[in-house]
Amino acid sequence: MARWCYRHRLVVLVLWVGALFGLGVTASSAGTNYAEVFSLPDTDSKRAYDLMRKAFPERAGDTDTVVWKTDEGTVRDAAVRSRMEDALAEIGRMEGVGAVAGPYDERGAAQISEDGRIAYAQVTFAEQADAVPKALVQDVVDTARAAAGDGLQVELGGQAITRVQEPPTGTAELVGILAAAVVLFLAFGSVFAMLLPIVVAVFGVAGGMFGTQLISHVTDVPELASLLATLIGLGVGIDYALFIVTRHRKGILSGKDPEEAAVAALNTSGRAVLFAGGTVCIALAGMLVTNLRFLDGVVIGTSLTVVLSVLAAITLLPALLGVLGHRVLSRRQRRRLAASETKGEQVSGLAARWSATVQRRPRAVAAVAVVLMAALAVPLLSLRLGTVDQGNDDASTTTRKAYDLLAEGFGPGFNGPLQVVVDGEAPTGLVKAVEDTEGVAQVAAAPPANGVSVIQVVPTTSPQDVETDRLIDTLREDVIPAAGVQAHVGGVTAVSKDFASVTGDRLPLFVGTIIGLGFLLLLLAFRSLVVPLTAAVMNLLAAAASFGVLVMVFQWGVGLDVLGLGKEGPIASFLPIIMLSLLFGLSMDYQVFLVSRMHEEWVHTRDNARAVRVGLAETSRVINSAALIMVCVFLAFVLSGDYGAAMAGVGLAAAVALDAFVLRTALVPAVMHLLGRANWWLPAGLEKRLPHLAVEPKEEDDDGPPASAPEEKAVDGAASVVHGFVRTPEGEPVRGAAVTLLTPGGRQLDRVASLADGAYVVAVPSPGTYLLAVSASPHGARAAHVTVGEGPLVHDVELTPGGVDVVS
Repeated sequence: MARWCYRHRLVVLVLWVGALFGLGVTASSAGTNYAEVFSLPDTDSKRAYDLMRKAFPERAGDTDTVVWKTDEGTVRDAAVRSRMEDALAEIGRMEGVGAVAGPYDERGAAQISEDGRIAYAQVTFAEQADAVPKALVQDVVDTARAAAGDGLQVELGGQAITRVQEPPTGTAELVGILAAAVVLFLAFGSVFAMLLPIVVAVFGVAGGMFGTQLISHVTDVPELASLLATLIGLGVGIDYALFIVTRHRKGILSGKDPEEAAVAALNTSGRAVLFAGGTVCIALAGMLVTNLRFLDGVVIGTSLTVVLSVLAAITLLPALLGVLGHRVLSRRQRRRLAASETKGEQVSGLAARWSATVQRRPRAVAAVAVVLMAALAVPLLSLRLGTVDQGNDDASTTTRKAYDLLAEGFGPGFNGPLQVVVDGEAPTGLVKAVEDTEGVAQVAAAPPANGVSVIQVVPTTSPQDVETDRLIDTLREDVIPAAGVQAHVGGVTAVSKDFASVTGDRLPLFVGTIIGLGFLLLLLAFRSLVVPLTAAVMNLLAAAASFGVLVMVFQWGVGLDVLGLGKEGPIASFLPIIMLSLLFGLSMDYQVFLVSRMHEEWVHTRDNARAVRVGLAETSRVINSAALIMVCVFLAFVLSGDYGAAMAGVGLAAAVALDAFVLRTALVPAVMHLLGRANWWLPAGLEKRLPHLAVEPKEEDDDGPPASAPEEKAVDGAASVVHGFVRTPEGEPVRGAAVTLLTPGGRQLDRVASLADGAYVVAVPSPGTYLLAVSASPHGARAAHVTVGEGPLVHDVELTPGGVDVVS
């Protein structure tokens, strides 16, 4: 497939551009029909909502607030009153508005602050916030704010108002792409190579967004799906293309022509991309086991974007590689290649030295990594899920201004009133008991309707305050049962609290599902029980530490001022499930790319130490570059102005950084060194029964040995091998060193040149003692006796300038 796409690149490009253009035109003409089904069956707040809908069909929807403040006089002044009464009357006549309760009648006296300068009116829609048409909400906002001026400030708050209070779109995405471009240019040194991953990601994300818009017309898809699809699509799209382009460039530098290099890259890294994309989709699909219906649309939107990103990486990317040819290399690399000065891309000295350090001191490296991750995970013990109120909105939004005005005039509890809904007439004793409950600022009982009574309860604390959660528990567990009536506590704050409880209850099933599926996939791919078990433990560590960072930042307030995100509060109750899905999928990506290279080396040499060392040395740089790109993309969403998006961005950025920089480049290889050959253990009976799922191609299918892999011809017919690395005292690889294996009598048995990363392998005819001589100008020479048994022997050589060994 890669060869076909490479050779028919113009056809592939036309098909992709045409498909994207067609999707874009269709989606633009159809528009969006996002709708969230926020259903929590068998919860107290849902029963309260059902009773409200029975009693007041036209008022069972979302209740939002219009708040106004006058700079001079009071809101009772005729000039202010006439303007606001006209605006409220016009809002009340709008189709879809159930009722408007203003402050200028007998029952509305309590809706004016004590100093008379602030007042509010409640606008109740016929539907819940997410089902209210945006056009209606915008009309309400425009009509109310048209009354402002001449010292009168008018603002609006509430869940429905939030839907039209969207921050400018595109800023976060643009910043993330620019940051990724900088990282890619530093990694590749070529503008064309830098652009490839970005173009591939843009095609995948754009296709996903247009597709999600169209799907929203046939099923319930929340607006959150579009944001998360962009977030994950940019990250995986750029990363997947980065892995393939890196392998392609190494192929060209090793002497392949561009077409063969592209085919080899897609047949190796492309397989890993396909596998990694599948694991991300499976992790996202794990959200379905929670049975929270509003997440179904999130799964659809994000999975579609990931699928299109993978498809772009394995079809569009080889076509683009065909267009560029050798220009995928930097000018310096092209000059060196033309002068035959390079036959491979050297593993950086830092990567090689770090890999050697992990091998020499696996216990110390593992201990430091575990201590760091455990320390970051400690704040997780104080995690509190709950509602995030509009006090965290951007200070320039009308919802934040309305929130502040209500808090100033009536106290913070007005931003999240509760409803005690009674199935029948509310007894006076219940109203009095609720009024006397600690934490209640105000109580208003409405007349019964259709056999249902509603008691409006205003807490003394804000919706996100822990005391408000305790008040809800007190009403449900103590006050209502003591009154001996059938009543339920509802309202937005109660719904959020119930959602947090349901999320917490279903989280273990969700985590177990995605870990189990990931375990099975890795078991099939790497034919090992230990590798997938290690990956599962690492994923849990990454999740615990990243949520610890979230708690420190958003719950404890550490660094919130720097981010400009308002005050501290609970972690949004929807975040754990969504974030864990993305985190487990992305973590699996890095595990696949790291271990697939190790597994490739293990298959060739059956030497665990070498496999782990080579795999880490050759993949750590690209994994760290990919992680840095994802961190930039995720952190850019802090600029989106959306508090939930910022929380998800910070959490995912922390998760990816810890996963790549601590787990995959330190803890995982250290543990694998400690476990030795046990890493690749699989019971013989299970081996026979498992289907084969190859992340790497069979050796005979590959177009050549992987970059930096020993030449297989060197071991043909050998009983065993001696292999290792030739390095300087500083750990730098020595390329082109002459490595000679001789008999004790001096007869030459095999002679090879070390590769770009210093690797060598010489054939041994039979067990015994031999002489190994290594020389490279100006690095000096070394010689040593080596004793080879039944299996491969690892023998690393350190060359010192001017050093010569004499062996008799």
